Amino acid sequence: MIRYQSDSPSQTQAFAEKIGRSLTRGTCIAFFGGLGAGKTTFTHGLARGLGLPDIVSSPTFALVNEYHADGCISIYHFDMYRVTSPDALETTGFWDYPLEDAVFVIEWAENIAECLPEKRIEIRMEGMGDAPRQITVTGEEYLHDFSC
Repeated sequence: MIRYQSDSPSQTQAFAEKIGRSLTRGTCIAFFGGLGAGKTTFTHGLARGLGLPDIVSSPTFALVNEYHADGCISIYHFDMYRVTSPDALETTGFWDYPLEDAVFVIEWAENIAECLPEKRIEIRMEGMGDAPRQITVTGEEYLHDFSC
């Protein structure tokens, strides 16, 4: 387990960028945390760590945003806020995305917990507003050459 306290969005992104540099294809990042906890901010850093352009936005209304660049691992960034059951997940097309070729980043993962891949990194984020963020990472065995 890795515990990290972030005092600013830039610190959150810097920590996430280190994690992004340690990711490989086929990894799922499952976020747990309330509104405003910094899940999308964290995803900005992950994308930078993977070498993707910093164009990350919340997938709240799109359900999924895709980030691709030549020579980089792609990210499929899902928002499961409105998905409340395995049956509802089935209608989203989630299973049609190629996890084996990319990294999945799932916000509101608690809504589909029973459907998450076994190979996953769970990131729990606590805090909102101007308060520091407490970030807890489990599944660190799926990070390669990571040092905090």
